[in-house]
Amino acid sequence: QVQLVESGGGLVQPGGSLRLSCAASGSIFSAYTMGWYRQAPGKQRELVARITPGGSTMYADSVKGRFTISRDSTKNTVYLQMGSLKPEDTAVYFCNAVRAYGIEYWGKGALVTVSP
Repeated sequence: QVQLVESGGGLVQPGGSLRLSCAASGSIFSAYTMGWYRQAPGKQRELVARITPGGSTMYADSVKGRFTISRDSTKNTVYLQMGSLKPEDTAVYFCNAVRAYGIEYWGKGALVTVSP
């Protein structure tokens, strides 16, 4: 069983920055693709960014150039650095870990609110 705990959410003004962290309960990055998803009120959950065990990254078009996903294997932590934030980035952000055979885990989420 893998546990994922997000932190770093909060209120930020438009144009500001915020860094989310996702602490995993063990050394899983060599086997799991780690991702950040978000769900805004009344909308479906969507993929924001992910990083594979090999270190390849991908981003949703809406956040390219503004968000960066990274990981620190020594701390078993994945980060999402968010910049140039917009009101439409307001959502609950979830950490995800997925591997072969559909094995998947989710964190409980961290609320990010972008508002003046």
